[in-house]
Amino acid sequence: MTAILKVTKKHHKHLNNPFPSTPKSLPLIPGHLHFNPHTVPPHKTFPIGTDFHLLNGGAAAGGFLSISHRSQLKRSIWSTIPGQAFVSAAVAETEVEESRGSFAIKDRKVHLVCNHQTVEDVRVIDGFDDLISENNDVEIPYGKKDGFDLGDILGVDVVYPVVLVTGWIINVKRKKRKFKGSIREKSAITVDAARPPYAYAKYWLLFYQRNSDQVGFQVNFGKPRFEVANPKTAGVRASGIKVYPAHRLSRFQRIRPILSRSVGYVPLSTMEDEKAVEEQAKDADFNRVCLSYWSEAEERFYGFGEQFSHMDFKGKRVPILVQEQGIGRGDQPITLAINLVSYRAGGDWSTTYAPSPFYMTSKMRSLYLEGYNYSIFDLTREDRVHIQVHGTSVQGVILHGNSPTELIENFTGTIGRPPELPYWIISGAVVGMQGGTDVVRDTWDQLRAYDVPISAFWLQDWVGQRETFVGSQLWWNWEVDDLHYEGWLELVKDLRRERISMMTYCNPCLAPTEAKQNRRRNLFDEAKRLDILVKDKDGEPYMVPNTAFDVGMLDLTHPNTGMWFKNILQEMVDDGVRGWMADFGEGLPVDATLYSGEDPITAHNRYPELWAKINREFVEEWKGSRLGKEKEDPEEALVFFMRAGFRDSPKWAMLFWEGDQMVSWQNNDGIKSAVVGLLSSGMCGYALNHSDIGGYCAVNFPLIKYHRSEELLLRWMELSAFTTVFRTHEGNKPSCNSQFYSNHKTLSHFARFAKVYKAWKFYRIQLVKEATQKGLPICRHLFLHYPEDEYVHQLTYQQFLVGEEILVVPVLDKGKRDVKAYFPIGENCSWKHIWTGETYTQQGIEVRIEAPLGYPAVFVKYDSPIGETFLNNLRDLDIV
Repeated sequence: MTAILKVTKKHHKHLNNPFPSTPKSLPLIPGHLHFNPHTVPPHKTFPIGTDFHLLNGGAAAGGFLSISHRSQLKRSIWSTIPGQAFVSAAVAETEVEESRGSFAIKDRKVHLVCNHQTVEDVRVIDGFDDLISENNDVEIPYGKKDGFDLGDILGVDVVYPVVLVTGWIINVKRKKRKFKGSIREKSAITVDAARPPYAYAKYWLLFYQRNSDQVGFQVNFGKPRFEVANPKTAGVRASGIKVYPAHRLSRFQRIRPILSRSVGYVPLSTMEDEKAVEEQAKDADFNRVCLSYWSEAEERFYGFGEQFSHMDFKGKRVPILVQEQGIGRGDQPITLAINLVSYRAGGDWSTTYAPSPFYMTSKMRSLYLEGYNYSIFDLTREDRVHIQVHGTSVQGVILHGNSPTELIENFTGTIGRPPELPYWIISGAVVGMQGGTDVVRDTWDQLRAYDVPISAFWLQDWVGQRETFVGSQLWWNWEVDDLHYEGWLELVKDLRRERISMMTYCNPCLAPTEAKQNRRRNLFDEAKRLDILVKDKDGEPYMVPNTAFDVGMLDLTHPNTGMWFKNILQEMVDDGVRGWMADFGEGLPVDATLYSGEDPITAHNRYPELWAKINREFVEEWKGSRLGKEKEDPEEALVFFMRAGFRDSPKWAMLFWEGDQMVSWQNNDGIKSAVVGLLSSGMCGYALNHSDIGGYCAVNFPLIKYHRSEELLLRWMELSAFTTVFRTHEGNKPSCNSQFYSNHKTLSHFARFAKVYKAWKFYRIQLVKEATQKGLPICRHLFLHYPEDEYVHQLTYQQFLVGEEILVVPVLDKGKRDVKAYFPIGENCSWKHIWTGETYTQQGIEVRIEAPLGYPAVFVKYDSPIGETFLNNLRDLDIV
């Protein structure tokens, strides 16, 4: 029963279904739960470490487990559903459809589902030796290793005692019989010999304290065991599971299939004898693991990484897979058109560059998964959370906290937090543009004329451009093109004299450059000779399609890749570059061959973290090599920013941006989605984030055109003035878009809001420090500080907080000149309008606020020293 992976390439399919279906996966199939009353004492509490308790609710209550913190024993932070299985597993075949960074993972066939569960034992283990000695009668997944403790095996610190829950998972249905008393204690699980073989497997669920606010858990399984019931084996019991022979079952029970075809299961052969079944059992391994546990009907779920369409995910199935976010993501008509010409390239509400298997709820419950396996969080049932993991086991953490900010602090304390940003990048505008040396110098002259505070010029085309059928595209060969940027070193030095930094662009892919005549190095050929490119099944460099050309991807699991790429970054920095966009990271093919030998589907989610790690290591190594005044000069500090990520990316990446929003007003992939992405990612540790001013993706189809309008550009400037970094981008089709340099109006507006951005630099510095110390984001959903205000939970993109002191209500609709501002319920929560000075003291109300161009609805806390300093700075800059 070997699981099969099928990968279908759709890169070059140019006529597709414009409405692709949601990828099919193992459905949520509730199973029954049986506690063995002879071995599991009911209503007993078991200590987990020194700060947590596990309660066994007992069979009379339906049988459930519940975890609470010692400070609030009556508040459950995790609980199973009475009488229903909380652990299950399956064997399934996987199909992945792939097209240019977009992926759809499907379950093709499900061969076996063990969805019923028994709890045979709950033990408190006071030490690793006890764990081994008390379980020497059964095979357990924590084998004794000389000199090792349980924490060494799990890779974390463990506070004893731990709790080990063991039992069986079974793939058969319960025979319903009427008994007096508890059905769950007396009912039997039946197997019909005329139906597929009866299968069961051992499981081990370990709970352990990691620190005073975290309970770790790990679920492991034994191999499935198969038995065929027949009259000769009547009455056989396996750990309290009664197996009935076929002649004792009713006619209806004999003909009822145990595995239903209606949900896509493939029954095992009914003709196999016991020997064949035993052979199957030897080859079988579970590759789907499911956890199901209780949720309140009104509980709201936040998180899951950088999500662009929703804040609350109750009622949705959330896949956790790094990939292209798509063009349109459900907004029409663009999603339909893009899907038609490029398979699934439109994306949907769930596609994202930076997912995370983490959530927190309105009831202050929180959980995250460890590892990098593909997973799905199914929140479609109002009474439960159902997590499906593509893997053989699952490990995760249950968090305790009394507020959203506490939960974020606890979470990021484990996964990691970003370093402080160099002050120079948060001091003024980062001017993103292209065109070569003369164009940059001319634009710089214009910006000086308008007195624009500038932090840096970001020149993504520093490597040169080439013409393809798509248009002008970059040469993916990471060295300066000295024809396109003639006098590069002089340009960098001239900018530095004015305290303006130079920023560039790179990614982990390399294009063949035989056609580029003025190259000094052919990085693709170098990487190929060094054998550090990702390989295909034949051992050759895997050429990954990317729009008009194919590229090789660096194998970041190879020990020589990091040093080689750091040398490329060193050459860039030696020329005076002080920052760069570290693009991509989301497109590792799932049928690639890696140096590490690891499963490429799992490596796919890990790849963006490895990419961030290489860049970050270079930054730290470079910093360590500086001497004297150079080391202390803040203008010399390096920074890079990324779009792709996973759970632990905040530990490695210094700064994020939200990727390629469309140049539109739409909800799923326009300016509104940029706000949602900012706030959702901030709840997951992505504390320092921003978007391209004006969006990126323009479309110029014959009948469908998305061009950046002047109004959209101006409103996006107003929005971005209250984010971590104020950075422009010309977009993928600069000539179709309004630009900051287009005319007097755009330049004046750009200058005005670069100064607004500068006016709260003092507070931004404080918030960046807080992000590094606590993991709290600069831009915050109101839920983080007003979780008890029910109305706040309805908000998505409408408004947000900067820290705790500034409330921003941006204009995000075409032609709008006013907004509705909601003033939340909280202590000492009065707000002052920065343009009019009007104070709003009433709480829990919506007020319509005038917001003409240039005057977005922004408020500061009344009598706040931070608010008053911000207003004074605006006056000094002649903004108010």
